[in-house]
Amino acid sequence: MAENKLIRMDNVGIVVESLDNVIPFFMELGLKLEGRATIEGEWAGRVTGLGDQCVEIAMMVTPDGHSRLELSQFLSPATVSDHRTAPVNTLGYLRVMFAVEDIDEMVSRLSKHGAQLVGEMVQYQDSYRLCYIRGAEGILIGLAEQLGNK
Repeated sequence: MAENKLIRMDNVGIVVESLDNVIPFFMELGLKLEGRATIEGEWAGRVTGLGDQCVEIAMMVTPDGHSRLELSQFLSPATVSDHRTAPVNTLGYLRVMFAVEDIDEMVSRLSKHGAQLVGEMVQYQDSYRLCYIRGAEGILIGLAEQLGNK
């Protein structure tokens, strides 16, 4: 990695309808709200290609401090499409996978926030138990519990 100058993956962005609806879901998952801010103006639109924009963001960080989700609620311009109910084989970024200690307990906790299994909870050999769930606002996430030598 030193040769190609890549330092790390900084964050994954997810556009949401309401930060207030989604933040508690990701906090239940175990992420911490690192900060919340409004980003607006022509300068921001030059980065995204949207022109003049106003977006409220919430940065969520994983317990180890290495990974972040940037949740974005666009105030202007309005969102133009919605692929939250697209099947998992749809082109584009559709899910983020989280490693958890107890997948059954996590699914139970997240179901109190409206999460539903997409398919089934499955076991891959003697290595992992895995599932996809649709959480707050239909956001697709994956959960993986490592088995054996944790």
